[in-house]
Amino acid sequence: MLVERARRVARRWVLAEGAALPGFQGAVLAGSALWARPDARHPATSDVDVLVIVDPAATAPSIGKLRYEGVLLDVSVAPMPRSAHDVLSDYHLAGTFHLPGVLADPTGRLTELHRAVSRDFAERPWVLARCTQAMDRVRGWINGMDDSAPLPAQVTSWLFGTGVTTHVLLVAGLRNPTVRGRYAAVRDLLAEHGRLDVHESLLDLLGCAGLGAARVERHLAALEEAFDEAASVRAPSYRFDSDLTALARPIAIDGTRELMARGLHREAVFWLTATYARCLTELAAAGRPARHEKGLRELLADLGAETSDDRHRRGARVLTCLPALWQTATTLRPEVSGR
Repeated sequence: MLVERARRVARRWVLAEGAALPGFQGAVLAGSALWARPDARHPATSDVDVLVIVDPAATAPSIGKLRYEGVLLDVSVAPMPRSAHDVLSDYHLAGTFHLPGVLADPTGRLTELHRAVSRDFAERPWVLARCTQAMDRVRGWINGMDDSAPLPAQVTSWLFGTGVTTHVLLVAGLRNPTVRGRYAAVRDLLAEHGRLDVHESLLDLLGCAGLGAARVERHLAALEEAFDEAASVRAPSYRFDSDLTALARPIAIDGTRELMARGLHREAVFWLTATYARCLTELAAAGRPARHEKGLRELLADLGAETSDDRHRRGARVLTCLPALWQTATTLRPEVSGR
C-alpha cells in the first residue's frame, strides 16, 4: 500500500467516525505517514497517526490504535491550539502543522495554522525554541525519576529522558522527531553531517553502544513473551493499553525486528525497553503476577541501569552532556548556528 492511499483511508475515518467526537474541530495527519512521500510504500510495521482537534472545553475520549479499511490508525486527541506561535514553539505540533496534512477543517482554523507554521517553521528563533523545549524535556524526565514508583515507571523516566536527546538533534535538523525509530533517524541525520561519533555517544548514554546483536535478539525474544501476555489482558485505564494488543504487535515487535534486520540492533534497544516497561505496567494494572520483571531487569543490567542508583548515575551523565549536545545541534543547520 502506498502512503497516499493510507492517508486517504485516514481521511475517510475522520469524516465517518472522528467528526462525531465531542467538540470536533478538525483533524490532521501526524508522524511518519505525514513526513513520508505520498508515493512511498507504507510499511506494515507502521501505523498512520491521526490527531483529532477538539474544542478546549470538550471532553473527548481516548482512542488509540484501531484498524479501518485495512489500515492501522493511531488516533489521539488534542485541544485546538491558541495561536501559530504556540504551535511553532512545540516541536511535535510544529512538525505536524508545517506539512500539508489537514484531513478535515470545518472552521478553516487548521488550514490557517498550517499556512503560518509552514511559512515560519525553519526560522531560527522557532528552531531554537523547539530545541530548547526538547532540552527541557530531557531535564524534566531525568530530574523527575522517582525511586518510590514501580519499576516500569522508574525505567520510563530514565529511558525517555535519555532518548529525547535524539529529538534535540532531529528538531535542529528539521527532521521528524519520531518515537520508535528515533535512534535510527538521528543516525541518518548525523551520518549526513559526518558526525557518527555523536551517534555513538548517544548510544553510549543509553548503555547499548557495545551491545551485540545476539544479546539484543535474546531480549527481544523475552519481550515477545511479555507482549503476548500483555496483549491477552485489557487495562482500559492505562494510557497505552491499545498499543499492547495483537493488532499493534506489528508495530511493537515486528518493527523492532525490522530495525535489527537492517543491522540497527543497537538503535532498536530504546523501543524494546520502552515496550517492555509498558507490558509490565499493563500486566500489573490487570493484576497479573510480575513474572516478566526478571527479563526487564536482565535488559537493564546490560544497559548499566538495573538499580535506581545505576539509573541516577546514567541520568546524571545525560545532564552533564547537554551542553555538548546543544553545541552539536547548533552545527546541524545554518538557521540554528546564528547565521
